[in-house]
Amino acid sequence: MGSMPDAADTDADADAAEAGGLTVGQVSARLGVTVRALHHWDEVGLARPSLRTAAGYRLYTAGDLERLHSIVVYRELGLGLDAIRAVLDDSAADVPGTLREQRARITERIDRLRQLGAGLDRMIDAHDRGPLLTAEQQAAIFGPRWNPEWPAQARERYGGTEQWRQYAERSASRGPEEWQAVADAVAGLERALGDAMDAGVAPGSPEANRLVERHREVFAAYFPLTRRMQVCLGRMYEADPGFAAHYDGIRPGLAAWFRRIVDASARAHGIDPGTATWR
Repeated sequence: MGSMPDAADTDADADAAEAGGLTVGQVSARLGVTVRALHHWDEVGLARPSLRTAAGYRLYTAGDLERLHSIVVYRELGLGLDAIRAVLDDSAADVPGTLREQRARITERIDRLRQLGAGLDRMIDAHDRGPLLTAEQQAAIFGPRWNPEWPAQARERYGGTEQWRQYAERSASRGPEEWQAVADAVAGLERALGDAMDAGVAPGSPEANRLVERHREVFAAYFPLTRRMQVCLGRMYEADPGFAAHYDGIRPGLAAWFRRIVDASARAHGIDPGTATWR
């Protein structure tokens, strides 16, 4: 239930009725503006009540109310108080010109809001399904062994993580060309890993460590990868049948070799691969 009017409000309303005007509270309720706004407009001389009761209460006449209604309309259109004052009080003001300028600003804002809305739609889609690509585009970019169901499976498994949020943010801003660049970088890295293993590059060597750093840089296309997280990925690449098949399909034994070079690099940075966790 609403609160009961206090004695001051009751006296003001009675005085207003007798004087033929409306109180600040009555005008606030009628026009849907705050009492604070009415007081401010009074203080800056934009809309002053024409009458006062014997007790000193401000009262607005019908003419005051008409001016206030105009102010409310112009405020809703986005005009500032100075512009409203000019429109209402300056006989030389170019009112149509002022309104056209405001319409142009509003049109720009509408266009911007539409762009933001489209961006939000892309972000929502990216959170739901990862790359914003058709199954055909995914196959063309990521290769015939790519499974279009993998992003959905990853969303089900990791959708609540910070990394999935970062992945979705990156996905939302990428089209086929950007994803092609990511895929090319991954393919180039995988070729370099296979060539290095064939060449007998030893874990912990400068060349192996450069490849580990390159892997972190390339992987950053999805989300930032810490060294500890990289150790966890190395374990998964070797232990998970799907990942192991992928890397061993590039070179037999590549998944295990990659884990070894990652572990060696981690040790050089003071990280124990046996206790590293996803952080």
